Amino acid sequence: MIYQLSHTTRYEYSAPVALCHNEARMLPRELPWQRCEPSRVQVVPAPAVQSERTDFFGNRVMYFAIQDIHQSLEVTVRTRLQTFARPVLPEAWKDDWQTCRDTLAGAAERSCLHARLFRLDSPFIRSDTRLADYARPSFVTGRPLLEAVQDLNRRIFEEFTYDPSFTTLATPLMHVLEERRGVCQDFAHLAIGCLRSMGLAARYVSGYLETLPPPGQPKLIGADASHAWLAVFLPGWGWLELDPTNGSLPGEQHIVVAWGRDYGDVPPLTGVMSGGGEHSLDVAVDVMPVTEAA
Repeated sequence: MIYQLSHTTRYEYSAPVALCHNEARMLPRELPWQRCEPSRVQVVPAPAVQSERTDFFGNRVMYFAIQDIHQSLEVTVRTRLQTFARPVLPEAWKDDWQTCRDTLAGAAERSCLHARLFRLDSPFIRSDTRLADYARPSFVTGRPLLEAVQDLNRRIFEEFTYDPSFTTLATPLMHVLEERRGVCQDFAHLAIGCLRSMGLAARYVSGYLETLPPPGQPKLIGADASHAWLAVFLPGWGWLELDPTNGSLPGEQHIVVAWGRDYGDVPPLTGVMSGGGEHSLDVAVDVMPVTEAA
């Protein structure tokens, strides 16, 4: 698939801002299944300083500073990219989840050493016996890891209600578990917490979904804004992506922007400023097939 991606974030401030420093993670990653053309970035007011770097997780980070007095900030990133099918697991891959957990804990392979970072607690996600209890029906003794994680993915999709009005960034994960409600970010955090509580490695993935589906297919949940899902580490193979919001394995419609331990590592736009008072936020996302966009 070839897509034209557009993401605009606009802040309106109640008082003038004299200076601001910002970091944006809105530039999609270059991956074997995702090829990106150079992004077009527009920042209003025009920044005095702008640069790009790569963070610890390999994400593209755009830094910019505005030194003129302003009462609004608008950042737009437009990217044309092409997506392909994700790598296919070998049919013979049937390792049970306990063997995978033990391999991950003790192996000295570079991939396992790196993945162990994603077993640890992070600011938004902490291992908990209640998360392990929720995950345990999917992780029966001797069950293949692939079957177990897909069953957990399905259960979250079927047992939780997508409710944009229920949570904020400050909503505790245990509250999401108790109330069985939330948004894509909450469901990704929930699944990651369950997997880490079972001794497995899982990371948070931020990105986008195609805004309009092909004719005759239902629109995916979360397609009108930034989306979130997760990836679990399969020792000896790599990272398998899961989308609990839609109960599916991500495919060509899922565009990867960044990944980290949780949302705190990959917010689309963060910064510090002098002044500003209160603010309002408006976000507009469009992911359109190129033929339709044209």
